[in-house]
Amino acid sequence: MGSRTAKTDRRVKDRSRNGCENCRRSKVKCDEQKPSCTRCWQKGIPCSKATIQLKWESDYHERGIAFGRSGLWASIQTSGAKLTWIPKHLAEMPLFERFYDEDLGCSEPRLLPAINTNREDDTFGYSFPPPSSASYSSSSSPSSLGLSHCQESPGTTTPQPPPALSFIPSLYGLGNQLLFDYYVNQICPRTVPSPTSRSPFASVILPYLVSASPSVVRAVQALSACHWAQYDSQYKGLALQLKSKVLRDLNQQISTDKSSLLNNDPEILVIIMMLCLYGIVDHCDHKWIIHLQGAKDLIRLRKTHRHSTESSPGERVDPVSSFAELFFAFQDVMGRTACAKADLFGPKYWDENDTNINEWMGCSPALVSILFAVMDLSKSRRHMTSDKDQVQFSIKAAALNNTLQTLKQSHSSYTEDGIIQRIADLKQLTCTVYLHCALYGGRPTDTFVRSRVRTILNEILSLLEQESACHVIWPIFVAAVELDPLENDHWENPIAGESIDGRRLVLELLTRMARVSVSSVTRARVVIEQVWQARDFNISRGFEAKVTSMSEVNDWERYVVPVSDALSLV
Repeated sequence: MGSRTAKTDRRVKDRSRNGCENCRRSKVKCDEQKPSCTRCWQKGIPCSKATIQLKWESDYHERGIAFGRSGLWASIQTSGAKLTWIPKHLAEMPLFERFYDEDLGCSEPRLLPAINTNREDDTFGYSFPPPSSASYSSSSSPSSLGLSHCQESPGTTTPQPPPALSFIPSLYGLGNQLLFDYYVNQICPRTVPSPTSRSPFASVILPYLVSASPSVVRAVQALSACHWAQYDSQYKGLALQLKSKVLRDLNQQISTDKSSLLNNDPEILVIIMMLCLYGIVDHCDHKWIIHLQGAKDLIRLRKTHRHSTESSPGERVDPVSSFAELFFAFQDVMGRTACAKADLFGPKYWDENDTNINEWMGCSPALVSILFAVMDLSKSRRHMTSDKDQVQFSIKAAALNNTLQTLKQSHSSYTEDGIIQRIADLKQLTCTVYLHCALYGGRPTDTFVRSRVRTILNEILSLLEQESACHVIWPIFVAAVELDPLENDHWENPIAGESIDGRRLVLELLTRMARVSVSSVTRARVVIEQVWQARDFNISRGFEAKVTSMSEVNDWERYVVPVSDALSLV
């Protein structure tokens, strides 16, 4: 009896009652720290409570193993039907959904609580929208939501649940309903800075999907599987299969129905948008740029056709197509700030007088207009051949700088936390650093750049403390590549509380952002580290490039541009 007691005590010490899913699968004790246990934090993986999984007694009997505690308390078994105990807190949940994946042959469902707004249970450190936005439990990580690969036992009868999100008719035939639910509850909230913001991926795209073709819905599912695969590799193969099917269907549609390229149906634009996002999520695979170029050609072809048709020269573009075009144009602008390539969509999307903040962009069209003008003016430096050219360049640069300093961005709706306004102001400050580097040859050692880089990093740190990482990928990129390598200033580590240098702080912030962003933070980090290595190499050689003329290659073009091709900064 004594040995059994000792064995039981030892087993209790090695387990935790409310341990996370990852520790439970690895059969190690979880320290239950919030919002992430120590083991998950050290590994940089999402931490979430273990989910409840239904177990069917007939399956256990078929496998010849005891069901629950029946093996320990066999003497207490009763004849006839057995009662299954359901925890009270589960029975009182407002709604449960059971999800199946027919393609993977799963017959054992998992229960997903419909609503859970507890921040401590938030896997990705992000508070999902309220019930009105069709959210389910934010405590479900990709691994805990994953489907069990199981075989249906012969002779067992599993009750068939109603399909998830049945308001999308296409889901009946496509299967993989859980991927669509993942899009609604995991991807859409990551495209806006706060839970109170409205994501166009939900407010614009979701209503369109109700009547969209299966190809569009499958493109959404492919994006979900790709994003999910960043946390659970078992979805990588499924993501590739869905993407291949989408590309085949798109190619067949274009080949067999040429009119689909000219009509006003946004189907092809939405599919290309999802393929772009797929490439961005997949560590900025260069193919996303190919999709972006294809979107440009398609939009230009349709506009040319509309202008040449007498019946529709003034026809308004539908909201879905309008958002898709805005998506492509914004991706084009922000990516070009790093790589300095020629623009694809031009300045027509950016009204210099529109100072209202777009929640999805995190800034106003007026600020993007200034950014666009800075990039164009920077490219013109190479063509200055006379003193007159340099004078005109200086006048234009001063005018842009003055416009930027006097710009007042505003948001149409008031929010108590003010996050949207803060992010817009942060991007405006970041634009001043970019303008100084692109037009005036600014370097990390300049006092102007150093002081503003420090302000940018402090503000990003504050926003991340409030779990608002969306839209700050561009500010942190600009601040990181222009961080003084010899700076002696230090920051407080947001996690350990110790004093760290600027570079380590940037890496800490990028690690946290990767959990709550749809952007390719991994690719941005690679570029940042390459810039740091190049700077350190030149410093070790005692080489410091000094720009003596505006027409010479500046610091940004020397270090950032060569390594930033196909980088998304949205």
